[in-house]
Amino acid sequence: MSTVPDFSTSCSGDEDPDAIYVPGPDSQVGDVPHGVIHESTWSSHIFEGTTREYSLYIPAQYDESAAACLMVFQDGHAYVDPNGQFRVPVVMDNLIHRKEVPVTVCLFINPGHKGDTFPENRWRASNRSLEYDTLSDQYARFVMEELLPHVVQEHGLNLSNDPADRAICGISSGGICAFTAAWEHPEWFGKVLSHVGSFTNIRGGHNYEAMIRKTDRKPIRIFLQDGSNDLNNQHGNWWLANLQMESALAFKAYDFKFVGGTGKHSGKHGGAILPDSLRWLWRDRITSEVRKLDDRPLPE
Repeated sequence: MSTVPDFSTSCSGDEDPDAIYVPGPDSQVGDVPHGVIHESTWSSHIFEGTTREYSLYIPAQYDESAAACLMVFQDGHAYVDPNGQFRVPVVMDNLIHRKEVPVTVCLFINPGHKGDTFPENRWRASNRSLEYDTLSDQYARFVMEELLPHVVQEHGLNLSNDPADRAICGISSGGICAFTAAWEHPEWFGKVLSHVGSFTNIRGGHNYEAMIRKTDRKPIRIFLQDGSNDLNNQHGNWWLANLQMESALAFKAYDFKFVGGTGKHSGKHGGAILPDSLRWLWRDRITSEVRKLDDRPLPE
């Protein structure tokens, strides 16, 4: 039922609207301290019968005496890949080193799967749509009441309990999942980053634009990215759905930013602007001196 991003590279040049989006210098491995990545699996009781892979990034600057920020990523396999479209560990290494984002522990979670072995294509995990596209607090509870406490205990982490120190991010169905988690529990997540988010009628996500308009503003900072060549299918039009989200968030005076481009349903545009997206999202957690150095408009 859920949609998955198109990571194909079959088109080239002018045929591919994503061709203009390439990783910048902040997404390249630099001569900076590198964080450590731990990998494991988890069998859930909230999503009964499912098992998932997850990765944990602990930055080199992490000091257990100071509470670190947290950022959670759906479809973690796509975000943790150092050679992928997002390259989050590489970007975090660079930005944390330059103090352009706070010291942040990152939790990369794959969707749950029912079966003895994981599918070769991680996007095809059997429980992905149920977990990501459903408009409920079940996924947020899975993260905050089940998996995160285990990870914190397992690694002896000191993480902040302030929702302004917690962000959640995802692509496609993982993008609407990120918004849903913060919408349902703003006391847990105060920051959202959505890439080509599926705010369409897969499991009712098209209702958000009306819900936002009719509900008191919540203390959430939101960054949305989408492209005019995104999907248009039986579930809806992704580009129009994201424009509706932009309009609704503006109507309720949310702290948000929408960056639109010409890309397709992929991570290329979102990955290319990820460093600037993170700077914008975490701008309240960096010093004014660093913020002035980076006071420039985001690329389209």
